[in-house]
Amino acid sequence: MTPRGTGEVPLGRALLRAMRETGASAAMVYELAPDAPVLRLAALSGIPPPVLDPWKRIALAAPLPVAVAARRQRLVWAAGHQQLAREFPRTAVALPYDFALGAAPLTDGSGCLGAVVLVWPAGHPAELSGAERAAFDTACRRLAALLPTGGGPDGPLVVVPPPARAVGADEALAAMDYVERLPGGGCALDLEGRITMLSTGAAELLGVAAARMLGRRPWEVLPWLAGPVFEDRCRAAVISRRPVSFTAFRPPQQWLAFRLFPDGRGVSVWISADEEPDPVARRPAEAMPVRAAQMYHVLHLAAALTEAVGVQDVTDLFAEQIVPAFGAQGMLMYAAEAGRLRTIGQRGYPARAVEAYEGVPLTAANSPTVRALATGEPSFFTSAEETERHFPGLARLTGMAARAVLPLIVSGRPVGCCVLAYRHPRTFTPEERQVLTSLAGLMAQALDRAFLYDTKQQLAHDLQAGLLPHRLPPVPGLAVAARYLPSTRGMDIGGDFYDLIRLDEHQVAAVIGDVQGHNAAAAALMGQARTAVHAYASAGAAPGEVLARTNRLLADLGPDLFTSCLYVHLDLRSQLACLASAGHPPPVLRHPGGRTEVLRTPPGLLLGIAPDTRYAATTVVLPPGALLALYTDGLVERPGTDLDEGVAALAADLAGIPCADPGALADAVLSRRGTQAERLDDVALLLLAPDGAEEAAGEAAEAAGAPAEASDGPGGADAGGEAHAPARAEADRTDGAEGAGESGGDG
Repeated sequence: MTPRGTGEVPLGRALLRAMRETGASAAMVYELAPDAPVLRLAALSGIPPPVLDPWKRIALAAPLPVAVAARRQRLVWAAGHQQLAREFPRTAVALPYDFALGAAPLTDGSGCLGAVVLVWPAGHPAELSGAERAAFDTACRRLAALLPTGGGPDGPLVVVPPPARAVGADEALAAMDYVERLPGGGCALDLEGRITMLSTGAAELLGVAAARMLGRRPWEVLPWLAGPVFEDRCRAAVISRRPVSFTAFRPPQQWLAFRLFPDGRGVSVWISADEEPDPVARRPAEAMPVRAAQMYHVLHLAAALTEAVGVQDVTDLFAEQIVPAFGAQGMLMYAAEAGRLRTIGQRGYPARAVEAYEGVPLTAANSPTVRALATGEPSFFTSAEETERHFPGLARLTGMAARAVLPLIVSGRPVGCCVLAYRHPRTFTPEERQVLTSLAGLMAQALDRAFLYDTKQQLAHDLQAGLLPHRLPPVPGLAVAARYLPSTRGMDIGGDFYDLIRLDEHQVAAVIGDVQGHNAAAAALMGQARTAVHAYASAGAAPGEVLARTNRLLADLGPDLFTSCLYVHLDLRSQLACLASAGHPPPVLRHPGGRTEVLRTPPGLLLGIAPDTRYAATTVVLPPGALLALYTDGLVERPGTDLDEGVAALAADLAGIPCADPGALADAVLSRRGTQAERLDDVALLLLAPDGAEEAAGEAAEAAGAPAEASDGPGGADAGGEAHAPARAEADRTDGAEGAGESGGDG
């Protein structure tokens, strides 16, 4: 990452002020990307930028503190590493240090803009104090006002705290003399571990000239500090803000004691000679273990792979975790399918290089990938010359000099191959080769599971598409909008259904229902229920009789699953709607003036329980300009809240969004109800608007002083007292293969 500014930038000043007023030792600001449900790192201070490499881009649905805060619009607090390990194990594995963390959403009153993370030193009390919480809330408002930043090619803003105090030349020389007179030696490191000052005594103890060390990290220059210990201790000191001590063996016979004292600008290190009675920890200078950063990136990847489900998840994780950890400039991920190579992920490669091997037979292509898949053995090429000797033209085609080629094998069966590539020559140490080979095994298993998952997902989507209407019939005099969103947990398939049935020139039936469960059995029963309702309605049965006959059929099938259903018969000529319910949430009627009303119909028994159940019908007036909303409980149910509260909140949303178009209104309602994030249940929404709804909505909007076409109204309080802010991401729209419909009559 390259710094783009300091505390002189408005966002930088606000970040430093937030740290100062809350007592936090580090801070990070994330903004919501405009083109995807992703949080991207916008600014940071007080923490080494490389530490955040795995978290420069975070999916909004990820189980990480900052994503949870943005997604659920609430403060997330972890008082220490133990709590972090319980609630966010992926974060705890990659940052095994003691610190307190708070993450809070950044909003502008109409939606989520991002989130901020504050880190406090180890030993913070179990809860934020009242003053800290108030300062945190104030900081959130200030930072939100500065988003979005728009991003940039140089990466996030790295905010550098100002010096502790300014000194003149004479005082600076006196300070250096003071350091030189002390026994032992001292050096100063910046937050990324680079040496910014080295005393004569420290250079003598380390056995290297000061000029060679300045601007470099100690473990890059001194082979005996190349193990993960020194780097890990530096990270621990900076993140936990606690002094750290350790000893290291300098060949041939010198033990040195290191004491690290961190703050927000870097680490002060004091070095002294130390007598170690048993120098058995001595190791050859040529041994170059894996870096601490690489080690924690690998652990983070391993933890994340346990949660990855699809092929895209697996390839994205590898690109975001391992490519930066091992300093690679390019990555290619291939799947071996039917004897051919198929690219499933790539970073940093020119298009011509990717296309050159796309779809070629494994028996015909001459490449390190094919060799690795044929032999099952990884290969490592350290330079362009070495690559050219074995595979002429490959280095020129790809622009890459060195590469690690890792076959992905599961139970002796190749599932794919991964290539890590470098533009410049690079030596792979034995330890790095071992780690990369082990990673290939983890990747292979995760990719194999992901292929199976994606196959099941496609089957589920195909099933859903076949059971829900591909397109709702156009009905003169009636505008209709339908939306369906599957649960984000499970197979992305469920039992919610809807339909619009044109009965004659002036009469139409609408139905919405919810089968218990989120699996193929629920979807199959949903198809049977929808077909039965359609058949009985088309035969001219009254609303109560449609439900009674459908109930008798489902009870005879004995599926051990129950179904709620709401059936509505509309007579567009008489402007009457006749409703019958089988345990379904009540519809909401929006009157022409914008007032909403929850229509309490006799609930009736769920379908499929008792075959002889009878269902009562209720008739209401549905004048031009009114709008009737039918929905399933996934739109209104929230953990820990009463269903009636959710229904009242939906009614308030319908009243507060003066959209003229039912389609825009449906999207705005879904956005305001927070359905873009985690969904514990399926969501179906069907809006019915007789002729005149657009004019009435326009009049209501004009009376409220709002534009008639606005799809997102200002965030307001619902009937339950909770503010609803529409998310920035667009509501999912599905039709055709995705199984949702939308249609409108022009009258």
